[in-house]
Amino acid sequence: MNDSIPGAAKILIVDDEPDNLRVMMQILQDDYQLYFAKDGEKALELVDQHVPDLVLMDVMMPKMDGFETCIKMKERVEFSHIPVIFVTAMAESSDESYGLQIGGVDYITKPINGAVVKARVKTHLSLVSVKEVEQTRLEVIRRLGRAAEYKDNETGLHVIRMSHFSRLLAVKAGFSENEAELILHASPMHDVGKIGIPDRILLKPGKLDSDEWEIMKQHPLIGAQIIGKHRSRLLMMAHDIALNHHEKWDGTGYPNGLSGYDIPRVARVVAIADVFDALTTERPYKHAWSVEDALKYLNDQRGVHLDPDLVPLFVAILPEVMNIKERWGECANKEDLYA
Repeated sequence: MNDSIPGAAKILIVDDEPDNLRVMMQILQDDYQLYFAKDGEKALELVDQHVPDLVLMDVMMPKMDGFETCIKMKERVEFSHIPVIFVTAMAESSDESYGLQIGGVDYITKPINGAVVKARVKTHLSLVSVKEVEQTRLEVIRRLGRAAEYKDNETGLHVIRMSHFSRLLAVKAGFSENEAELILHASPMHDVGKIGIPDRILLKPGKLDSDEWEIMKQHPLIGAQIIGKHRSRLLMMAHDIALNHHEKWDGTGYPNGLSGYDIPRVARVVAIADVFDALTTERPYKHAWSVEDALKYLNDQRGVHLDPDLVPLFVAILPEVMNIKERWGECANKEDLYA
């Protein structure tokens, strides 16, 4: 083991030939924390102890070869994300295909070329870093969405249901799977701006007066400011949703009075999901509407509040919507979303 570079990425090198381990050490020791194993069992033990950022795995080893070791490692959910690069003299394309099929990310052929090893390791560690950044952004969005729940009188299950409704409607409307997934993760931030609304207004049990309502109408602007503008597609979408989900098709919404197709499409999708769930859920100030009455309201608001083309698509996915309502009813455990 060489752990003399605190903070550097951790690499596990697995090979039954001591000479190969020495060569790898010479190539990588100046840049990374290195751990060494001469067989698959020891490799799995070190993975469990140190959770390396990347594994360089020999294929031809006694007892447990590199393929079997990789399979056993990937069976553990907590290690399934660790990239494995196979290092081998095996040149058959079928061997390479099998290695990639079981979870390997790359191959390095023997005899080892130091420049190639360094380049491949750097590339795959960079990919891991990108994934970690995206996962962190997603987690921040989830947590900020959850923070807004503590300011509001909603249960938190509302944001789970409406985000899944939004994803279903996006798919039905022709969004790509990737865009639909972004909507799923960005839409829980739609009301994050309520963090900036005083409790005396946000938690008032009765009807707001005109001055209070003007303050309440600032929450989309506050939400957009909290999220900010970023190059991340996820955060850009969250910004657009937070800012525009209270705009109305006929231009009477807020905060900017946008109308029709000037309202970002993602915000028009989320608006329908948000309204439907709000209507069909009991709140301290109202009883839950029946599904039939809520659908009538959606249809009445086509071309007024809501996108007239999207409402029929929402009605068409109603069976799936009801499945989500059942799964995430008010008795469900919202902690599952944040686990």
